[in-house]
Amino acid sequence: MRLPLLVCVSLCLSVAPGPVSGADRTCTDLRQLYTGKGFTLVEVPQTEISGEHLRMCPQGPTCCTSTMEENLGSLSAKETEGLIREAGRSLQAAFNALHRGFDTYFTELHGNSERSLLETLSPLGPLYSQNTRLYGDLYADLRQYYRGSALNLDETLSEFWSRLLERTFKISTPSEVSLSEDYLDCVAKQQETLRPFGDVPRDMKAKLIRAFVTARSFVQGLIVSGEVVRKVSQVHLSPECMKALMKLVYCPHCRGMASVKPCSNYCSNVMKGCLANQADLNPEWQNLIDTMFQVASSFSTEPSLDVVLSSIPARIYEAVHFLQENMDTFTARVYQTCGTPGEEGTGSPALHEQRKKSSSLTASGYKPSPTAGLRLEMQVSDLSSKLREMRQYWTQLPVALCSKLAAGGAGQDKCWNGITKARYLPEVMGDGLANQINNPEVELDITKPDMTIRQQIMQLKIMSNRLKNALDGNDVDFQDASDDISGSGSGMCTGGQCPRNRPGLYAFPPDNNRVRGAAATPQSGLLLLLLPLATLLFQR
Repeated sequence: MRLPLLVCVSLCLSVAPGPVSGADRTCTDLRQLYTGKGFTLVEVPQTEISGEHLRMCPQGPTCCTSTMEENLGSLSAKETEGLIREAGRSLQAAFNALHRGFDTYFTELHGNSERSLLETLSPLGPLYSQNTRLYGDLYADLRQYYRGSALNLDETLSEFWSRLLERTFKISTPSEVSLSEDYLDCVAKQQETLRPFGDVPRDMKAKLIRAFVTARSFVQGLIVSGEVVRKVSQVHLSPECMKALMKLVYCPHCRGMASVKPCSNYCSNVMKGCLANQADLNPEWQNLIDTMFQVASSFSTEPSLDVVLSSIPARIYEAVHFLQENMDTFTARVYQTCGTPGEEGTGSPALHEQRKKSSSLTASGYKPSPTAGLRLEMQVSDLSSKLREMRQYWTQLPVALCSKLAAGGAGQDKCWNGITKARYLPEVMGDGLANQINNPEVELDITKPDMTIRQQIMQLKIMSNRLKNALDGNDVDFQDASDDISGSGSGMCTGGQCPRNRPGLYAFPPDNNRVRGAAATPQSGLLLLLLPLATLLFQR
């Protein structure tokens, strides 16, 4: 009888709850995490339960029910999307700061040039005082063009010189001679053929068009870049990505391994899979940033941007002075072409006297102030360094997300590999959708790219082409840019929604093989930019 009794006791002990099997480990840590995320403890187990019901986490003893798994899965995607949007806002703020800084510099340069008109042109006497509105209109047209107006800059400048010729000829003609509107129109048409202002109009036009086309295109490039970041940062993560993020972030908690960080390569494969479409922006993104870098560098190429704008009054004076010196010859040729309007006289005595006073002045010796040149140098340097930092944003985004989430280099043998605490063996995938075909962590259909992101890739390509045309001095029409770069959806942060002076998630060392002279970003800056990510991860 004693043997059956021992067998009975053994069977009873094998099914009775107790510390022997380890299946009743406490779920206290997970319960605290779960309530800390805003969920209730209803139906949350006190101790581990069987995990046959799990769909995202590996099956086995667990502290997570099906409902908890779904809730934490949705939360992992929501939190990651929040980090991506936060990174995007930081990058938008950086573009906004570049735009604001360059716009301030350019508009001040433009304004200072306009304010110097009086000092530079007043020696011309009536040729200045009676034409102040004409000069003011020129600056207003240039300002509107820079702001995005559909003005044809070539035609605008030609019209300015024609009107200036007409007015100068009228002032120079004796008062007793009557000039009809038709006759003045004929005079104005001689601007191109007789070249009464010498080479100034042609030379000034080429330089102004180049300066304003590149400046306007550069500003549009900043706006388009910020808008692309805004749109792409709002793209939702796929259901497959949500499952992978749940397995990466919260399944260790369900398994009672809250202190075990994910393996670095494991995290990389998850993030590269989740952000595969975003990484496809990289070629055109780098192309745009490189082209913007070239445009920024062109501002200091002779003749530099500050010289071109600051010398407008001096060039106008030079042109008018040339006409004054050659007025008799020009008048004779006009008479041959347009006919004699009336009795020839000796011209306006006041104008002849003014011609004597101004004949000693010259615009050829104009030089901008040393301060202006230094400020341009600083402006170009700041633009170039900031653009370099932004260059690898899309391919470095997964790296940034994993930098605090995953285990460090020394812990790769004792990290969460998606199943247990051990080394992660699969290789790390490349960047972009096509390279995810064998991604072991995120299931992707590489034949179905995200259409929102594809549209933004096209926007980047279009903007790059416009900037390249601008570098060649070709006028660029932005009227077909659609609502992607206008209105309340502009990439320039408005309404205080973009933080200022915040380290962006873009701040990674640039690719020195692609951009020469690029300086690596300090590690301290990298730590600062990841503060939002670190805060969230520590809460987990």
